[in-house]
Amino acid sequence: MLLYAIERKRSQMILLAEKYGYTSEATVRCSQELDRLLNLAQQTTCMNVKMAK
Repeated sequence: MLLYAIERKRSQMILLAEKYGYTSEATVRCSQELDRLLNLAQQTTCMNVKMAK
């Protein structure tokens, strides 16, 4: 589910960047939301690796 959310947000960011430019407020906000999702995925992966040890 998290990976799906990441892919959706990435696609949304690309569309915003194409329409409004890379530095538009909408694109930057979407990029920040994508960053949060990616950080969450990385934290989840790290926790799973630690638990598997």
